Amino acid sequence: MFFNSIEFLIFFPIVVLVYFVIPKKIRNLWLLAASYYFYMCWNAKYAVLILSSTVITYVSALLIEKVKNSSYEITKQTVLKKWVVAGSFVINLGILFYFKYINFALSILASVFAQIHIQLNVPVFDVILPVGISFYTFQALSYTMDVYRDEIYAEKNFFRYALFVSFFPQLVAGPIERSKNLLKQLSFPKKFCFEDAREGLLLMLWGFFLKIVLADRIAIFVDAVYGDFLSYPGSYLVVATILFAFQIYCDFAGYSTIAMGTAKILGITLMENFNSPYLATSVAEFWRKWHISLTSWFKDYLYIPLGGSRKGNVRKYINKMIVFLVSGLWHGASLSFVTWGGLNGLYQVAGEILQPIRDKLVSLLHLNRKSLGHKLIHVAGTFVLVDFSWIFFRASSFKEAHEIIKSIISVKNPWILFDGSLYQCGLDEKNFRLMILGILILLFADFCKYKSINIREVIVKQDIWFRWLGIVGTIIVLLVFGIWGSTYDVTNFIYFQF
Repeated sequence: MFFNSIEFLIFFPIVVLVYFVIPKKIRNLWLLAASYYFYMCWNAKYAVLILSSTVITYVSALLIEKVKNSSYEITKQTVLKKWVVAGSFVINLGILFYFKYINFALSILASVFAQIHIQLNVPVFDVILPVGISFYTFQALSYTMDVYRDEIYAEKNFFRYALFVSFFPQLVAGPIERSKNLLKQLSFPKKFCFEDAREGLLLMLWGFFLKIVLADRIAIFVDAVYGDFLSYPGSYLVVATILFAFQIYCDFAGYSTIAMGTAKILGITLMENFNSPYLATSVAEFWRKWHISLTSWFKDYLYIPLGGSRKGNVRKYINKMIVFLVSGLWHGASLSFVTWGGLNGLYQVAGEILQPIRDKLVSLLHLNRKSLGHKLIHVAGTFVLVDFSWIFFRASSFKEAHEIIKSIISVKNPWILFDGSLYQCGLDEKNFRLMILGILILLFADFCKYKSINIREVIVKQDIWFRWLGIVGTIIVLLVFGIWGSTYDVTNFIYFQF
């Protein structure tokens, strides 16, 4: 069941209505049943996997709590707790490895042995990647670690904890919630609040705009060019790569925003996953603003345990590279994703190493880092670096990414930017211009956010007729300009594949 489907538009109002009508003590049970139904709409048998992850981490937390309250000396307690955490991580990551990485790992193994002239006949496992497995696995594992660190209590109510792992708005594509935020909110269900419902509706409308008006429209152009990149060389690929940066942003931020909106209507506040990332002035800042829930997860549960920046610069750089290489692998079992992650790690390491040289140049040239021109140059430079790495993310393989980059560098056809050729790549002139207008609206909204201007608060302060005119107008825009497919088929969200 997709957010942008008729089924969801029927499912969600029913969930909300029943949720606020039934007694508080059984609301979580209702949400749990709704969440499992939502997930089982893709593949019912894979509900066993999310249940398994839930049981393993639930029991692990109780065992950690039991060890804490035992009469064992502190040293033995620490050892036992570490063994429980290790067991939880090994089992959960083992399940994730099998479904997501087993064929990739075997192919790498075969390639390694082939280099020394040993031919391995490795099997190919016929496994289907369960939707959202990377997201709910990481969310469950963070709970185990939080209990170990004494940052959260061990939840005794199994059904409440099961809802924390499977909460349907953010189940399949995040944000990856922390127990300190979501689990505590689930302990105290709220009454219906008109202000929450209104804010949730506004968030959902913005998320739908990003997805069905912008992301799905941009996808038509990007898919046409990347799908036949030999026929669309040079400048076509440059334009498609720039547009893909906005496609993946609108697609993923659209999902996260709809998730925030649906949760808000239920009285639950989810963490923000994006914060004007393409206005960042460095790659490091970009990653503090992009997929915030995953970036912070890797920081708290991988980078800091590896030593963070506490063991010298060399170790810090190694730790950063490890984090970003793992992040690339988290996104997909292919060399192109690992390269994408490695590039983003390399950008940051190089940026830190070159920082003293940049500081000296700024001082010698008497540049003003706070000036608009200086910031714009850094924003543009950051976008170019990030966008270049997106080639490896979008291409179907490392080899294809290499061919695309070679085409961009070697083919000189700038005239296609002005002679109307771009209107032959899936989008006619009207839809292409509409796409550009949508991107400008997105950038305006992000700039307002960057300046701490909350557009929703501005809308709420207007007269009631103006607010409802805006809401109705937005719905009409979604219906008229949304991309619904030739037979009104809904399109998938990009991050569902992870």
